[in-house]
Amino acid sequence: MFTSPGPILVQIGGFAVRWYSLLILTGIVAGTLVAQRLAPKRSVNPEVFSDLVVWLVVGAIPMARLYYVIFEWHRFAAEPWWKVFAIWEGGIAIHGGILGGLLAAWLFCRRYGYSLLTLMDLVAPGLILGQAIGRWGNFFNSEAFGAPTDLPWKLFIPEPNRPPGLGEFAFYHPTFLYESLWDLGVFVLLLFVFYRVRPLATGSIACIYAIAYSLGRFWIEGLRMDSLMVGPLRTAQLVSLLGIAAGSIGLWWLNRRRDAQVGEVSQN
Repeated sequence: MFTSPGPILVQIGGFAVRWYSLLILTGIVAGTLVAQRLAPKRSVNPEVFSDLVVWLVVGAIPMARLYYVIFEWHRFAAEPWWKVFAIWEGGIAIHGGILGGLLAAWLFCRRYGYSLLTLMDLVAPGLILGQAIGRWGNFFNSEAFGAPTDLPWKLFIPEPNRPPGLGEFAFYHPTFLYESLWDLGVFVLLLFVFYRVRPLATGSIACIYAIAYSLGRFWIEGLRMDSLMVGPLRTAQLVSLLGIAAGSIGLWWLNRRRDAQVGEVSQN
């Protein structure tokens, strides 16, 4: 059984260190270290990621928050205005963060002349590892859980955090754990493909990330009780379907283009 000790790690007076913020920071550091470790395999200077990570954070975190606030505006409209910026209390959406990070990476590559596809391949394994770590922030905040359950690995949710109408149920599916474990599996898969599978076109690792992560997210999102919604539809499931489609088309197109280029060179 999982029981959160609470969202705050340390509090001194009015200053608090929250688990959520600490885990997000840990995920960013871990992901950067992974990218730097992989960089020489693609003839990229590892120090590039010391600069790129700043761009990614500036692009990803505000966009992740904005994405969440837009789809949860009915709740924020009744809160004090500053709650929109209270990211330390939780409430960011990874899909928004990915979009913001992708835009930041594109701008970074435009400015400094790097290949976007190459950097995406190097960032993808670290990104999914960071997601696996960051998901534990949901555990400490008692959020992002699934339907009521009595399984041995059930998650206790305090009564104020329980969904309306389900106050009598104390235990729920720990969907944060499911996604964290899935992300770790995707991390291992991406490293295996990166080191062992040859030849693959540049950009293939990023496409496999989009497919593999989206498959798991689509399934896990169906278990959650607090999904962001577009009318009757779960936003994350719709975006996951787009991720699977985009990743599949990209993987096919990139490798088809590479094979065609190799064929032209061999003919010449």
